[in-house]
Amino acid sequence: MGCTGSREKGDGSAKTIRKPKPWKHPQPITKTQLMQLRDEFWDTAPHYGGRKEIWDALRAAAEADITLAQAIVDSAGVIIQSADLTVCYDERGAKYELPKYVLSEPTNLIRDG
Repeated sequence: MGCTGSREKGDGSAKTIRKPKPWKHPQPITKTQLMQLRDEFWDTAPHYGGRKEIWDALRAAAEADITLAQAIVDSAGVIIQSADLTVCYDERGAKYELPKYVLSEPTNLIRDG
């Protein structure tokens, strides 16, 4: 037995990452505002606890396509509880929670223009 999201040792694979489900921001938001929210989150994320190198790996995974994201979290030893990366753990058991706005765009995104 292990943490939720981990598998038996013989399997050799972790939970597969999938794209987050569509979501809506509380109010329409521009691409610039979304990028600002993301930057603020990543700048402050290490202050929530956990290890900086895991936060860096999660950021790289969040900004990559699904295949590369899977490789990043696997190589960093990240244990995925939620397949959309909203809840993860490191090998020491520290919890990492990612808001949906760092993982995908909302359905009510307004294009800057």
